[in-house]
Amino acid sequence: MADDTGTDGGRTTAPMSEFTNGQGAIGVAVLVIGLALAFGVPLALAT
Repeated sequence: MADDTGTDGGRTTAPMSEFTNGQGAIGVAVLVIGLALAFGVPLALAT
């Protein structure tokens, strides 16, 4: 079992990392495109 009490060289996990507004906007755009592909295309083809 790993020892979680020591230092890890200053590394952080992704949820702890800071991000810019531009990176957040890209994430939202990817989410919208993904939702459109996952739900919009099948709904459009079903009609």
